[in-house]
Amino acid sequence: MLLKDSEQTFGQSIPPTTWYRSLAAAGLRCPDVHGSARYWLTVEGSFTRALQQECREGFHVEVVREGFALPSAEEARRLALPPRQLAWIREVRLCGDGQPWVLARTVIPQNCLTGHGKRLSGLGSKPLGAYLFSNPEWQRGPLETGLCQPANPAQPQLARRSLFHRGPDALMVAEYLLPILYQH
Repeated sequence: MLLKDSEQTFGQSIPPTTWYRSLAAAGLRCPDVHGSARYWLTVEGSFTRALQQECREGFHVEVVREGFALPSAEEARRLALPPRQLAWIREVRLCGDGQPWVLARTVIPQNCLTGHGKRLSGLGSKPLGAYLFSNPEWQRGPLETGLCQPANPAQPQLARRSLFHRGPDALMVAEYLLPILYQH
C-alpha cells in the first residue's frame, strides 16, 4: 500500500527542523523555553495521555496520510536504514478541544512490522502512544529537541522526537508542537 493522502500532506505544514540531543544542546535554557512549551518538550511517558488530560471537550487523532513511502534522508540515517528503503509512514494531527495541537510523524521500518508489530500499520485513528506504552516489547530512547524554521506563525517552532526500540529494531516518533498548544 502506498501513502493515502487526505486534504493535505505535512510537507506543507512541517517546516525544516534541526534536531538536538537535548534542550541544552539546542541552546534552549530556562529563559528561552519556559512554562508550557518547556513542559510539552519534556513530557515523559505517553504524550497522547498528557494531551488528553489537557482537554476540556475531547481528544481525537486525525489521520492525514499513512502507507509505505521513503523516509527523508535524515530520518533514514537516524534509523540506519539502507538508501531507498521504504518504511510505513504515518502522519496524524493530534487534536484537542476540536483543533490541531500537534502534528505527529512516525517512521516505521519494515522490520518493525513483524509479529505483534503488524498492528502498527492498522491503527487508523487510534493513538500510537496507547499501543507503544502498553506493550512491554517497546522501550523508548532519549528525547531529542527540534528547532523548526517556520515560514509562518501557524507552523511549529518546536518539536521533539524519540526512537522506540524492540530488540535491534527501532521506529521514530516525531511530534511538532503547534503554537496554539503552548501559547494558551
